[in-house]
Amino acid sequence: MSTPQPFTFETYRGEFAAELAPADLGSTLARLVDPGAAEATLHWGRNLLYRSTFEVASDGGLPCVVKLFRHTSWRARWDRGRRGSKAERSWRAAQQLVAAGFDTARPLAWIESQAPDGPAWFVTELLADVTEARYLLRAARTGTAATEFPQFPLDEFLVACAGLARRLHEAGIWFRDFTSGNVLMRREVDGRLRLFLVDLNRARFGRPPTLSERSRDLSRMPIFRPEDQEIFLHAYWGQPPSAVQERLYRLYHRAFHGRHEWKRRLRGQKTGKTPRGSTLKGRLVGRSTHEHIPSAPAGAEARDRIVWDALSDQPHVHASPLTKLGVRLREGRGYVAETLAAGWALPRIWRRHRALRRELYQRPVPFLGAGVALRPWPQDPDGLLALVDELGCRTVLVRLHPWEPEGRDDEEALVRALREREIEVAFAVPQNRDLVKDLDRWDAEITDIARRFTVYGRDFQVGQAVNRSKWGVWAVDEYVELVRRAGERLRAARPDVQVLGPAVIDFEYNRTAGLLNLRREGFHFDAVSALLYVDRRGAPENPQMGLDTVGKVTLLRALADTARNADPGPVWLTEVNWPLLEGPHSPAGKSVSVDEESQANFLVRYYLLALGTGLVARAYWWQMIARGYGLVCPEADQLRRRPSFRAFRTLLGQLEGARFLGPLATPEPGRLYHFRRSDGAELIVGWSAGRESLKSTLPRQAREIIERDGKPSGGGGPIVEIGPSPRYFELG
Repeated sequence: MSTPQPFTFETYRGEFAAELAPADLGSTLARLVDPGAAEATLHWGRNLLYRSTFEVASDGGLPCVVKLFRHTSWRARWDRGRRGSKAERSWRAAQQLVAAGFDTARPLAWIESQAPDGPAWFVTELLADVTEARYLLRAARTGTAATEFPQFPLDEFLVACAGLARRLHEAGIWFRDFTSGNVLMRREVDGRLRLFLVDLNRARFGRPPTLSERSRDLSRMPIFRPEDQEIFLHAYWGQPPSAVQERLYRLYHRAFHGRHEWKRRLRGQKTGKTPRGSTLKGRLVGRSTHEHIPSAPAGAEARDRIVWDALSDQPHVHASPLTKLGVRLREGRGYVAETLAAGWALPRIWRRHRALRRELYQRPVPFLGAGVALRPWPQDPDGLLALVDELGCRTVLVRLHPWEPEGRDDEEALVRALREREIEVAFAVPQNRDLVKDLDRWDAEITDIARRFTVYGRDFQVGQAVNRSKWGVWAVDEYVELVRRAGERLRAARPDVQVLGPAVIDFEYNRTAGLLNLRREGFHFDAVSALLYVDRRGAPENPQMGLDTVGKVTLLRALADTARNADPGPVWLTEVNWPLLEGPHSPAGKSVSVDEESQANFLVRYYLLALGTGLVARAYWWQMIARGYGLVCPEADQLRRRPSFRAFRTLLGQLEGARFLGPLATPEPGRLYHFRRSDGAELIVGWSAGRESLKSTLPRQAREIIERDGKPSGGGGPIVEIGPSPRYFELG
């Protein structure tokens, strides 16, 4: 067992293994406790796990796993004061398990903030080539364990897992969280199945567990088939269990897993809907924040309690929903005027929407306008430009930060390089609270932006997510004044400038309709733009209030065509993405995040659906390089192209400049989109809006089939298989 070496450094204290003295304690701590410095997010739930590097003076860098524990609730603070933080308890438990001869990840350190409500971190060495037992047992429940995990025979695991539990109990250890997620499996070179225990902070040491406590430990393992339970219990007891032993096990098994299932349903995990487990609290108090988010300025009033979250690249407002409601009620006159304006416009909007729906797919439309949104990447400017070249995108939206004039040279250098490549550039000019309050500064920054950037392009979106208070706009007339002033200065620099807006985010067309029809002098847009997130929880075909992507795009165009404050015409979709399960880097919560494969599928389908209407001028993915949502993930030593990057590149390579001839008939939930390219070749893009693949019939044989990521897979058809991942069929 390692000798603990206590340390205290600035606001932190803890211990590390004496033989693993950090090369530089300060820099090592700074890296370990910062989720923003993580190399990858491993788990994002009640606690956050991420991969990092533990710099050791003697051995160099050790790949490690950091588990972050929060102490924001009164119960967590009370428990920490009574028994120590969970990080400290995990460290003690790991030391005792290693001393008792059990396998666990090698403990490297525990760290905690000295503030009573501050976080704590438990650091272990990264275990290579391990698999969580949960995946094997999930497959066992559906009868697919043998095909999905041939390297881990189920019977062998059940016997080994039962033996591990028996050894723990006989050693006087009541684990108290003996679940499939806390047991990791690895097949050793000698063929031995090795099991590692993790998540140790609940363990109790010092006396053999009672029969009830043993049964509670065993019951947490999600083994559901009676024949598997029989193997498990027989291996644990060394013989068939007695009636009392079996009855206690089944009683605790039903209680634990029944409660777990009930909690999952309550939180919406079955359906993917918004979690409801803390609905009342969330609506009144708001969610807790990640530790990396800065505190609000001392003494700031509710409207000004906004800080920048560098990991998700967006602002964060330190105000509860009740506080926000109070501010909006005080600004009620503007919102009432906006609501009345939307109401008066509703009949003509609906008439136009119905007409547009009837006209859909009645004539071919060019497939143009698929773009990507960028910010400068000072770490590697040439690398960013190389990615743009590789992607093959010919239209780019550059987001300018008017509150950061010191970064304007980098912004201009990026735009200049894009224009040298003959790439069309448009601009998004967001606001923050400081600029909303200080209109003289807004004027000065917009004047400088107009002077420097109108020579490169004429399309400027003014405002960003103006229906979200975190972006600094709390009152309707605050945004009206920003647009008036920006329009004057942009047009003074270039008379043919197009001002885009109102830049409402998500499907909140009540706000879009109100702003587009509000009676205000000098408040006008040359084209309508929106940040149209259709369904961050799932597929772009999913309906919301009866409208999917096509329906929402059509309604947005109807709003534009009937607006008092905007010219009619195609709409601009200036931001869309699907956030990923990457901890605090994700711009949305865990319940609305997806995996990388789903993100790639949804990206292609969104562009096909939106641009296929012929009602959209441009649609931009936000953004190229970013953790949590970008096409490219910045990792320790590389810019990793996600599946979404390859999918976008294939979409552009196959369809940019083609003409969309319309959808073909195919059984639901299948989709077949028919294109003709400029060289005369006909192309069908096929996918299923459901989770399962299905058979579909092409008009004729496919000469070549291209997968979503660009990989050719020969020819085939006319009967082909389509699934959630779009495929391109070039007809013979």
